Amino acid sequence: MDTFPFSRPLLRSSLLPIHMRIGLAQINTIVGDLAGNRAKILDAYRALVAQGAELVVFPELAVTGYPPRDLLFKRSFVPDNEDSLNEIAVQIGAVPALVGFVETNPSAEGRRFFNAAAFCHNGEITAIARKSLLPSYDVFDEDRYFEPADIPRIIHHNGLRIGVTICEDLWKNPAIDTARLYRTNPVATLAAQNPDLAINLSASPWHYNKGRVREQLVTDAARAMRCPLVYVNAVGGNDELVFDGQSLVMDANGKITARCAAFAEELKIVDLSNRTDQSDPSDNAPCSGEAGIHRALVLGLRDYAQKSGFKRAHIALSGGIDSALVAVIAVGALGAENVTGISLPSEISSQHSRDDARALAQNLGIRFETISIADAVGACETALAPTFAGRPRDVAEENIQARIRGVLMMALSNKFGSLLLTTGNKSEIAVGYCTLYGDMCGGLAVISDVLKTQVYALSRWINRDREIIPQNTIDKIPSAELRPGQADQDSLPPYEILDALIQGYVEEGESRRELIARGFDAAVVNDIIRKIDLNEYKRKQAAPGLKITPLAFGTGRRIPIVQKYVS
Repeated sequence: MDTFPFSRPLLRSSLLPIHMRIGLAQINTIVGDLAGNRAKILDAYRALVAQGAELVVFPELAVTGYPPRDLLFKRSFVPDNEDSLNEIAVQIGAVPALVGFVETNPSAEGRRFFNAAAFCHNGEITAIARKSLLPSYDVFDEDRYFEPADIPRIIHHNGLRIGVTICEDLWKNPAIDTARLYRTNPVATLAAQNPDLAINLSASPWHYNKGRVREQLVTDAARAMRCPLVYVNAVGGNDELVFDGQSLVMDANGKITARCAAFAEELKIVDLSNRTDQSDPSDNAPCSGEAGIHRALVLGLRDYAQKSGFKRAHIALSGGIDSALVAVIAVGALGAENVTGISLPSEISSQHSRDDARALAQNLGIRFETISIADAVGACETALAPTFAGRPRDVAEENIQARIRGVLMMALSNKFGSLLLTTGNKSEIAVGYCTLYGDMCGGLAVISDVLKTQVYALSRWINRDREIIPQNTIDKIPSAELRPGQADQDSLPPYEILDALIQGYVEEGESRRELIARGFDAAVVNDIIRKIDLNEYKRKQAAPGLKITPLAFGTGRRIPIVQKYVS
């Protein structure tokens, strides 16, 4: 039964196959690299045509990369993107291509641009479809830039009526919370026009559990329009966002007939007359769980580094589980030969932590060096002694260690032109258990959206076949080792409780009253919420992090630093 609340007469039997070979161009673009994206588009087009494609479909905003954000406000950017599209169009032959780009709004009213798709055929742009639903929640801010289309476009080609939608246009579905944001339903509008084929150009970023939701939306849309639906998604990392690909083709009954790879570029030919699954069996289900998180983080780090011009990375290896996980991800992204681990022991650092850091480096095959910070810490404490006289030792002295480590790691990054990776997880960053200008120094916060309990789950998954992360690193009590005998649980609840509170308060927006009503201890709830609220200023100064949850700290969460609301 259709999820969509409408019905229409079936004018074309869904049992009649469409005889067309569609080329799915699941490509990885770079935001703003108009020349590079153009070359990639044309290379993919030629390759798919050579394989017998009769229509080639690209992701949303393939010409510019997604999301272009305020590049759109640079006066030359949109005209340059349109020039690039024209250069693409003149090289498109008898096999048409549907290419995402930014179109200038010809009207004197409304936003200045459209999020659009150009139907290129025989050297010309013969039709343009525009996006109707513009997301402005979480990391999305499309209403800032684009004017919505009044209705989705039907394009006529070779006797077929092709309904074109762009990404969010499929998300007006009663099963999705964000459906209430929109008054129009592009899928319903197209369904009433009886298309023979539907196409969706998408740039839908990944987070865990999203794959199945997205798949259901595509299924529902195909069933509602009662025609095959070709869904082509972007792949790759752009800043904090990771796009997973996993493009889909559905038949008119909502059955998957093809799926592209997860977290990898792929050019795929799909014969719409073939009712059998044309996917590789290994790609038969959405990539999820620890495997999905790991692949997302590896891809996000690889693209962030390579698209920014970095070939190497440095990591401060403490012997703890967080830095160990980041090192594993870095090796997967950049190769062991391009990763250097640095141990920075102080007088407080335990021998087992030093040994665990060295063992990890040996298991990974990365370069490993030790730089003692004991003398530097002593020199700082001596310099501060007259000013600190008469005051007890506290977090000020503890943080000297972290900040000296930050200074040294940044010096290594500068000297060797490497990307310094920070190692803080979401649980620590939420409650402020991280040091500004210390362990927060770096160019990318790889696991800043990974809760501590997920860090443990990922580490065990990584060790599923052999020991890569030393077992002692996983088993030992977590500690920042900034004072003798320190343990995280001295001032934090067990991570199972802490992470549940973070998910409730940060990701779900629950109030302290609701959390207490769910059975959490009131004193713990009040303490953790106080810590989360007080440390917004730290998060605003943090390195960008890779998003893998529905709501990450970063552009999708815009809480004021100075605010007094008590929930």
